[in-house]
Amino acid sequence: MKVEFAPLNIPLARRLQTAAVLQWVLSFLLLAQVCLGIIVILVIHNYWFLYVPYMTWLYFDWHTPERGGRRSNWVRGWTVWRYFKDYFPIHLIKTWDLDPSHNYIFGFHPHGVLVAGAFGNFCTNHSDFEQLFPGFTAYLHVLPFWFRCPLFREYLMSSGPVSVSKKSVSHVLSKEGGGNISVIVLGGAEESLDAHPGKFTLFIRQRKGFVKIALTHGASLVPVFSFGENELFKQVNNPEGSWLRTVQEKLQKIMGFALPLFHARGIFQYNFGLMPYRKPIHTVVGRPIPVHQTLHPTTEQIEELHQTYMEELRKLFEAHKRKYGIPEHETLIFK
Repeated sequence: MKVEFAPLNIPLARRLQTAAVLQWVLSFLLLAQVCLGIIVILVIHNYWFLYVPYMTWLYFDWHTPERGGRRSNWVRGWTVWRYFKDYFPIHLIKTWDLDPSHNYIFGFHPHGVLVAGAFGNFCTNHSDFEQLFPGFTAYLHVLPFWFRCPLFREYLMSSGPVSVSKKSVSHVLSKEGGGNISVIVLGGAEESLDAHPGKFTLFIRQRKGFVKIALTHGASLVPVFSFGENELFKQVNNPEGSWLRTVQEKLQKIMGFALPLFHARGIFQYNFGLMPYRKPIHTVVGRPIPVHQTLHPTTEQIEELHQTYMEELRKLFEAHKRKYGIPEHETLIFK
């Protein structure tokens, strides 16, 4: 195999973009383990004056990720996130005006491998979110697992993510005055195992909890499709029924998160590595679906709204796919 190396005269901006993305990838792959290792070392060497106060504070702070989190505009404004956004680059496209006196649920699709579009658009101050949606605050909901890791949870919350638990979503949507957006990656960990380039498989048919919460709180549903999300990495072939997919699905049920075997490019060469490809991401926010508040929705009401949501999501994809290089014959596959 011929290895294609990056040219030596790379502009400084591109080098900084690469460094920013590398930092982001490593933070998800290694930082949680490093933070846990630090706590273990403190305990082993009996630095009680460091870990006892933190663990005490952690006990009282445990439910913060379900109560709106603890975002830091300083962290969200780090220059590194601007380089991260420009690496791909990441774009946010609005197709419809939203009323800041209401609350909304953004259903984000697809999950991809590491949800780069969702993070870049809703967890940093360098996206166009504030200009496109003035008066709104977006909360990206992620797996509760990430908030159970000491120290790492503080870093994660500082960028704005909160737990994806029902209690957490309800907390965001219950805030008076409107202007709050729950961003939920509906396909979840299971969908990441199907995040192959050129594929548009969404795990949504059995995901109806978000519909019930929308009805309960009267929050409008907004389909969001992130074109290019599945193009950032390649995965080891894992068709349904294969031994690899079976192992991945069993681990996902045990641990609560998936382990896709992905690869892309390297830092100094383009053939193999964990760096995502430089592929543009266009996150398109669709038309809101009005939802009438129903404190005790019936199964029929949930089914009807769920079907409406899937239809609007498909319309959004069909209306914009040609703009972003997707062939006419390609369509969404709902599982």
